[in-house]
Amino acid sequence: MKIRYSYLEHQFKDYQPILDKIAEVVRSGDFTLGKAVAEFEERFAQLIGARFGIGVNSGTDALFLSLKALNIGPGDEVITAVNTFIATAGAIAATGARPVYVDVTDEYVIDPAKVEAAITKHTKAIMPVHYAGVPADIKDIMAIAHHHGLPVVEDACQANSAALDGKCVGTYGVAGGFSLHPLKNLNVWGDAGIIVTDNETICERLRLLRNHGLKTRDDVEFFGYNSRLDSVQAAVGNHLITQAEWITNTRRAWADRLDQGLGKLAGKVTVPARRPNKRYVHHLYIIMVEDRDNLLAFLKKDGIGAKIHYPIPLHLQPCSAHLGYKKGDFPVAEAQAKSIITLPVHQHLEAEHIDYILEKITEFYG
Repeated sequence: MKIRYSYLEHQFKDYQPILDKIAEVVRSGDFTLGKAVAEFEERFAQLIGARFGIGVNSGTDALFLSLKALNIGPGDEVITAVNTFIATAGAIAATGARPVYVDVTDEYVIDPAKVEAAITKHTKAIMPVHYAGVPADIKDIMAIAHHHGLPVVEDACQANSAALDGKCVGTYGVAGGFSLHPLKNLNVWGDAGIIVTDNETICERLRLLRNHGLKTRDDVEFFGYNSRLDSVQAAVGNHLITQAEWITNTRRAWADRLDQGLGKLAGKVTVPARRPNKRYVHHLYIIMVEDRDNLLAFLKKDGIGAKIHYPIPLHLQPCSAHLGYKKGDFPVAEAQAKSIITLPVHQHLEAEHIDYILEKITEFYG
């Protein structure tokens, strides 16, 4: 049996309905910040439970522009998790600010207990990451941020529809950035992203920032950027957003099935605790395992598209060398990096696929 990690070929097997929506954009000539974009922004904000949605070029830009809207730049520091994808720290660095890393919890998300110790007089924001579709302990982070008078920009790029206590992540801070990359739970046909916020002033600033600072066709408020969500991609998003709840619920069902099966392998496999007040959306289904590299090779040999997200934490990457961190600074993330593995859990799998994965992992551990 072959179980691919990527599901795009299956997802877009019948692409004609999407082409019909794109054809509407073509006929209208409404290619830039058009009707399709406004429609998607409204529908996404409603899905997440936010007042405003601002479509941008990528999830990375969603984070970068949110920081720029807060006037963060050279000389400033922004605290984030050390195990995240490079785009998080890259968005901080792109503003001219310094990424400040902190360690993570057993759920692979930023550890609030480590955040406060990282705050300095140069700290201008906190950027928690709802990594892998796991809600960070955002209420604790918000309390720390409020105590220090700091804004919170949430990296929810991997966490569309994830929630804590019934409230979607991305709506706790002043802004939340989401990615619509083809391999995200809610995806389009290229790079795209969206920001949500309840703050009208921030919303208006973001709309200017993404479009060269143009207030009108002829009036420029400030120097901005070219980071618009394309109407064509918004048309794809408008088609797929109707499937958002089905996608989330299916991933959650397969993850629950894996959790139950892998629970029988305690000692060889560690499944993160699942807290009842969190809605996990499983963009990545990550577990910790013994003899990880040999298990990975074994699964791939038997047709299972397992991966590692990510084998090298950011503080040990060459891009972070100038930040002065060293091996041993973030022991939890470093230990996890040696034993984590990601299993397929996407919405186009069937029960037999999940059972096959469980069968093969059980076989590996004898």
